[in-house]
Amino acid sequence: MKIPLFFTLQDTPKDKTGEIDVNPQSIIEKLDSWVDGTIRALPNILIGIAVFIAFLYLGRWLGKVVNRLMNKRGRENFGDLLGAFTRYIIVIAGIALSLTIMAPGLSPADLIASLGVSSVAIGFAFQDILQNWLAGILILLRQPFKIGDQIVVNEFEGTVEMVQIRSTIITTYDGQRVVIPNNTVYNNSVKVITAHELIRSQYDVGVGYDEDYLEAMKILKQTVQKVEGVSSEKPVETLVWDQADSWLTIRVRWWTKSDRASVVQIWSKVLLQTQQAMNDAGIDLPFPTHVEIQNAHDLKEAQEGKKLKGELHQSAISKKAKKQSESKTDSENN
Repeated sequence: MKIPLFFTLQDTPKDKTGEIDVNPQSIIEKLDSWVDGTIRALPNILIGIAVFIAFLYLGRWLGKVVNRLMNKRGRENFGDLLGAFTRYIIVIAGIALSLTIMAPGLSPADLIASLGVSSVAIGFAFQDILQNWLAGILILLRQPFKIGDQIVVNEFEGTVEMVQIRSTIITTYDGQRVVIPNNTVYNNSVKVITAHELIRSQYDVGVGYDEDYLEAMKILKQTVQKVEGVSSEKPVETLVWDQADSWLTIRVRWWTKSDRASVVQIWSKVLLQTQQAMNDAGIDLPFPTHVEIQNAHDLKEAQEGKKLKGELHQSAISKKAKKQSESKTDSENN
């Protein structure tokens, strides 16, 4: 389609050095070529936009399908991550296909080559983010712990709230939220406290050496077995563990549910009831005994002090014997 020209230039002046020449005909021809190109490319542009919109809805639908399938298997957190990943892959494929439709001269090989160069730059720029993202996928795939488990990571301990693309979120026992990068969780040792239903607790009790320690062990075992919350599936143990300076150490072991609340509450009950039972039985639970030595800064000084004390003692004995002898002599003379 040509735009009619209402004027023509009969004589085109020659280009003069140092002056700006304006040629209206060339400007109009350039605009005409742009309009012609846009009109020719308009069907491709519309088709490309339609394809992109179709892939956008397809990605959302497939993401929801994947999420729903994972939820049925009890993997809600992993379903969210995998569904989002599926949606992004479909949308990226739709963008690539739309660009090749809008620009027929652009081949898929050119797109892949350009993506390869850009992916290297993106990899260096977002290295930490990509590492945390990959670690999050591996954590959700291998499932070393689940949502709701109580774990210890480095110095942080609490209940797992969620595993996101970049981080794992736990809530500590005092209600604080801690955000830990997935790379840190994946590359460090993690203690999963609630990995099993039951967990063992233990406490040491000191019994005086002059007490019947066998009877004490029997009382401790029977008392702990009766504490509400102590598991009956595994036995309560009382073991002679150490010979301290002032008492015989008896270690008491019992099993409870592995969550923190159960462990702490039953721990308090065990200590309170065993203390009461030992008091009722009249069994002594001695305190630590400390011996303080004064004026003994070193061995030589202590030995000299002991020697001087002995000499004074002998002198006192001699004076007492002499006095008794004199008293006896006086009584005989009288």
